[in-house]
Amino acid sequence: MLSQQAMSDRLEIETVLVRYVNAIDTRDFDALDAVFTPDARIDYTAMGGMAGSYAEVRPWLADVLPRFPAYYHLLGNIAATIDGDSAHSRTACFNPMTVELAGGVQQTMFLGLWYIDDWLRTPEGWRITRRIEEKCFDHNVPAPMNTGTQAS
Repeated sequence: MLSQQAMSDRLEIETVLVRYVNAIDTRDFDALDAVFTPDARIDYTAMGGMAGSYAEVRPWLADVLPRFPAYYHLLGNIAATIDGDSAHSRTACFNPMTVELAGGVQQTMFLGLWYIDDWLRTPEGWRITRRIEEKCFDHNVPAPMNTGTQAS
């Protein structure tokens, strides 16, 4: 049986995960400050993105994601292990993204991935200190997709 603290921690972590996808999907990149610690490390390379510090990745997301006419993120299967003021989670993500091809034709690609996250309880609440994307599948990705143009 989960303690009240464990249930609260899990709910807070799930809330931050949803805050992340809402920030990305609404293109409110300032809201990511309430998701990551300032010194967080992020690795999106498994799905064609970049790796770096939060300070490097945040402006990259703001530059790259508006190039996609439409996208959204659907999360599920959140597995979180909490140990005091730190935690680790693995979260499934389904991410369809529309790309514009030559001649204005649009095509939707389907990306399946996991977010592998390390967490820290801060005075402001739980924050991600390290995120690694792990690829599960992709479908209908136009060839060639330029490396560094995809983002999640």
